[in-house]
Amino acid sequence: MTEARHAGAPRRRPGRLSRSAEFDRVYRNGRSVANRYLVLYAFPRDGSDLGRVGLSVGRKVGGAVERNRVKRLLREACTTHAEAIPQGHDVVVVARSDAAALAREHGLAGIECALAELLTSVKREGEVRA
Repeated sequence: MTEARHAGAPRRRPGRLSRSAEFDRVYRNGRSVANRYLVLYAFPRDGSDLGRVGLSVGRKVGGAVERNRVKRLLREACTTHAEAIPQGHDVVVVARSDAAALAREHGLAGIECALAELLTSVKREGEVRA
């Protein structure tokens, strides 16, 4: 075994939020923008130029299959628009219930459009507003 890791220890991926406390900090202290399909929260982080992204897709979006489809499309859209994510910020993207219909009808293109709209409003205003 080349890597010393505990069997139950989760693998941390750079550029992703994974811990509940990190999400809570962004929700409580961050600022947000929203559209019909998504809500984007952002909070500046000290000491790093790397932006980190977390996704939240709750049960209101649909069953497990629907939620996983929306999460997969959101991950891909975030990768595509990585340069537009504010550097040095923790960002959480929350899918609203209408995101499932958007994913079903328009697929990745629809999710990318909804995310790009939020990222453009963040960039246009210079910071995320409440």
